[in-house]
Amino acid sequence: MISIAAHEYTLTAIRAQGAGGQNVNKVSSAIHLRFDIHSSSLSDVIKARLLHSKDQRITAEGVLVIKAQQYRTQEANKRDAVARLHAIVEAASHVHAVRYATRPTLASKKRRVTGKMQRGVVKQGRGRVMGDD
Repeated sequence: MISIAAHEYTLTAIRAQGAGGQNVNKVSSAIHLRFDIHSSSLSDVIKARLLHSKDQRITAEGVLVIKAQQYRTQEANKRDAVARLHAIVEAASHVHAVRYATRPTLASKKRRVTGKMQRGVVKQGRGRVMGDD
């Protein structure tokens, strides 16, 4: 698990969007989390993976912006934003196994062909039966 210090990101309270009546107009319960990837303490490999990802939340300057407004309280949205930041960084740290192209075996080719032939025999049996008239 990669740890991110609290001083590496900034949390800003903003007003949430959407329906909510008077409460949404009065209370700044949504959270903007800004995380500068370049100046973070992450390894260079993870920084490069984050910057090269096609995530639209990463700006051209290399700042990851997360907007959390799912919950009604500011504290819950803060926890959600930090958890999402950790999830994004954790996903960038995983290295996917290299997949190598393989060819089908001779036995699997034969099974495929015999299955197709059996299917063809079944379909031929569905034709109109010609009788003596």
